[in-house]
Amino acid sequence: MGLPNLSRWALVATIGFHYVSPWATLIAWLVFGPRPRMTWATVAAAFVWPITWLVYIFVQGSFTDWYPYPFLDVTDLGLGVAVRNAAFVVVLGIALAVGFKALDGRLPARSGSAAGGARLR
Repeated sequence: MGLPNLSRWALVATIGFHYVSPWATLIAWLVFGPRPRMTWATVAAAFVWPITWLVYIFVQGSFTDWYPYPFLDVTDLGLGVAVRNAAFVVVLGIALAVGFKALDGRLPARSGSAAGGARLR
């Protein structure tokens, strides 16, 4: 199947969504915090939506033979390879989340953060 040849605003949107936004979010978190704030419940909750989306994509794709990314395309790759690819992305995300959780506890607290039991406003 491959990736579509995007142009104009579709290209701007995909670059913003897949490249600019993740890096901007990471930089903002590192610079502005608030820290420390992440709990293990936060880490777990962060995966509810992505895993739900993956289940939806595989179920929907079984009816339509359409998948949004080539690495998830069951039609071309087979279910086993597509699920393995999705699992790899989830495991990579979990590893990053655990790393961010560890950093959250080690980076200096930002003023106005929830450090020391201070109330959030």
